[in-house]
Amino acid sequence: MMFLAARAVAYSSLFVSLVLIVLPARLLTAAGIARPPAIGPWQIAGLLVGLAGAAIALWCILTFVIVGRGTPAPFDPPRRLVVRGPYRVVRNPMYIGAGIAVAGAALFYQSVVLLGYVGFFWLAMHIFVIAYEEPTLRRMFGPEYAVYCQNVGRWWPGQ
Repeated sequence: MMFLAARAVAYSSLFVSLVLIVLPARLLTAAGIARPPAIGPWQIAGLLVGLAGAAIALWCILTFVIVGRGTPAPFDPPRRLVVRGPYRVVRNPMYIGAGIAVAGAALFYQSVVLLGYVGFFWLAMHIFVIAYEEPTLRRMFGPEYAVYCQNVGRWWPGQ
């Protein structure tokens, strides 16, 4: 279990670092947007939204490790179908949480550029889910995954 947790931390750190920190920071730099000189209502709202998104993503990672006996990485996926925790509500809460975290940064910096990045991120994740993730899960988990898809929405609760 410790080795599994270490793998999950390593893979998640790489994803978070690249997609949620490095790329948004580069976009902010390219747009000439600097850290606000003072913390105001937008920054507080951004921090709260960002923390909520990060908490959802962290909950997903822990659920993958504990329930699924795997990691969030496509090349080291859970060994069991994960339908507990945030996955009871929607099928892709990790991507939702990550997008919410970046949306929090967009609020913090009051950045339309980062908001556009959130839209691009969700579009890219939607394409990834449709083209790769769902077909792979259908092959791995068969009828169990089909029933899960019938009962739980891809992006919205209650389909």
